[in-house]
Amino acid sequence: MPPTALAVLAHPDDAEFLCAGTLARLGNEHGWSIHLASMTAGDCGSAEYGPDELSRLRRAEGAAAAAAVGGHYHCVGELDLRVVYDARTVEQVTRLLNKVRPQVVFTHSPDDYHMDHEQTSKVVRGAMFAAPIPNFLHNRPGAAEKDPPLDKIPHLYYCDPVEGKDAFGNPIPAGFRVDIGGVIDLKAKMLGAHETQKAWLRHHHGVDELVDSMRAWAATQGKAAGVRYAEGFRQHLGHSYPQNNILAELLGKV
Repeated sequence: MPPTALAVLAHPDDAEFLCAGTLARLGNEHGWSIHLASMTAGDCGSAEYGPDELSRLRRAEGAAAAAAVGGHYHCVGELDLRVVYDARTVEQVTRLLNKVRPQVVFTHSPDDYHMDHEQTSKVVRGAMFAAPIPNFLHNRPGAAEKDPPLDKIPHLYYCDPVEGKDAFGNPIPAGFRVDIGGVIDLKAKMLGAHETQKAWLRHHHGVDELVDSMRAWAATQGKAAGVRYAEGFRQHLGHSYPQNNILAELLGKV
């Protein structure tokens, strides 16, 4: 079985904007299995469609984006704008981790502009610590879990916050960056699959072109690193988490 990378972000298109280039390099250059997951189906993000129809469309867009890099898409099924750190949500993400069995996980920065992003970051961190613990989901009365606990906690990486700043406008610098110049067009193709999100951002955020915004941010991070395009990350290095930077070892850092 090839090693696996899993991105768990809040909404469809978040992974494509923040870490798809690095995922593409892991898949293309090292044969890793790639999984993209969103906590929600983005059911609030439209002035045109109702939540059920929008969820159907955005799940399909997420699957198309993942397929562009030979990957798989998952939706945890939480509601847009209502992601919370609670027992049920941590259990759901733990089940996803035990199913996918990743060596590397990407999620949102703990500080970001959107509460769904910040809560997703906390949920993923909590689920990763829980996923190797047999008594969390297993070995309890009535437990019938299909997938066994993980062998160990995977590597955890936080993506850049949107626009590289916290809610007060303070910059949050990347701990390191990955050169994605060779896969920027593939990253753009993945992000371009999210047609409904592009229309919503024009309506709600005043962002005229999602793909252009992605390229501009990747160029900003690339300029800071002396390359054309890059993605920035910080590694979670708390007690019991892996301490080696596997991304830098495989892809280099700039």
